Amino acid sequence: MITCIIRYDIEPWGHDAFVDYARNWGEAIPRAGADLIGYFAPHEGSATTAYGIYDIASLAEYEAYRARLKADPVGQRNFEFAQKERFIRREDRIFLSRVDR
Repeated sequence: MITCIIRYDIEPWGHDAFVDYARNWGEAIPRAGADLIGYFAPHEGSATTAYGIYDIASLAEYEAYRARLKADPVGQRNFEFAQKERFIRREDRIFLSRVDR
């Protein structure tokens, strides 16, 4: 099992749009095959850093998951929403293995 952590750099005015975006992934990500841990929007401190975190079986499964997510109707609308509204300045992914168990 690996954990994907997506770090988002969002526009300072983009908080509400990011919250809508994150809630939409709450439906699409599990349907596409990942175990969504959660999306986290700025609350205190930085107004521009947000995170999305989910578990997936392997990097090979991640590739298949991404294809399913892009084909998902909610996923497609969410990708289009982010492109149209431009509230995400940058996103970085890191894949980690849990080692404390």
